[in-house]
Amino acid sequence: MTDETPPPSSPAAEAPIPGQTRCGLVAVVGAPNAGKSTLVNRLAGTKVSIVSPKPQTTRFRIRAVVMQGQTQIVLTDTPGIFAPRRRLDRAMVAAAWEGAQDADVALLIVDARAGMTEAVQSIISVLKRSRVPIWLVLNKSDLIDTKRLLPLTASLNEQLSFEETFMISAETGDGLDRLLQALAGRLPYGPWLFPDDELSDLPERMLAAEIVREQILRQTHEEVPHHATVETEQWQERRDGSVRIDCTIYVGRATQKAILIGDGGARVREIGKRARSELEKLLERRVHLFLNVKERQGWDEERARLRAIGLDDAG
Repeated sequence: MTDETPPPSSPAAEAPIPGQTRCGLVAVVGAPNAGKSTLVNRLAGTKVSIVSPKPQTTRFRIRAVVMQGQTQIVLTDTPGIFAPRRRLDRAMVAAAWEGAQDADVALLIVDARAGMTEAVQSIISVLKRSRVPIWLVLNKSDLIDTKRLLPLTASLNEQLSFEETFMISAETGDGLDRLLQALAGRLPYGPWLFPDDELSDLPERMLAAEIVREQILRQTHEEVPHHATVETEQWQERRDGSVRIDCTIYVGRATQKAILIGDGGARVREIGKRARSELEKLLERRVHLFLNVKERQGWDEERARLRAIGLDDAG
């Protein structure tokens, strides 16, 4: 390149065309517990993905619609990418990679405190083969010394040449305005995929099941949360505007069922109470929630159960 040759324009700096809309898919990928769901919820301004301190909270792809000026940003929250063992695990990881392949931009979310872990290295090794533009997003950057961020950023960019790099806190919102503005300018021109007042593509029946599962994650420990699934069996609209929701919680063992039910049904009542309160906020109406706990050995290897919770069979 000679001195007279103008530098190539950055795709992120493309000048807007007045009156034209943009729209695109943005995949949010990363290792478990990187903060993907917290980020998606913060950007969406409402809960579209459940959140807990436990890894592998998200099990399938959830799309959140974010409007930024004339740009519709469709965020795809994906399961954390990890080494799969069960059919359920394989389906979760497959959903994550499919979300990345379908996107216009993929955001690799890295927990800045954890840094360059084996899981992150493994994800980067696969992303190297992707044709999708990859942006690096260092989350929880407010929790570590700034002096550690620059070497981490350099180390990650040595592994993969990221198109853009952002340092954010999904919990506090720091750095998210810059990220949104950059995404709005990077996505292609085209019609919106969703109405501008739609927040998510998650059906209400599945939302109810996920809110119940969130409480299971928060109120139980050890093996129970990851061996439980929830299905909405019945959704009945009532004349007074309220809704009756019947959900079944499936677990793999009798001991897990006993833990979920608790002494005299105390734990399942508390799970139902908190889930009902959350659902009433999200649905903005009264909710009558009924929970049933069933033992079903090997549910996480059943194709029908995986399809019921929004996952395609990964073999």
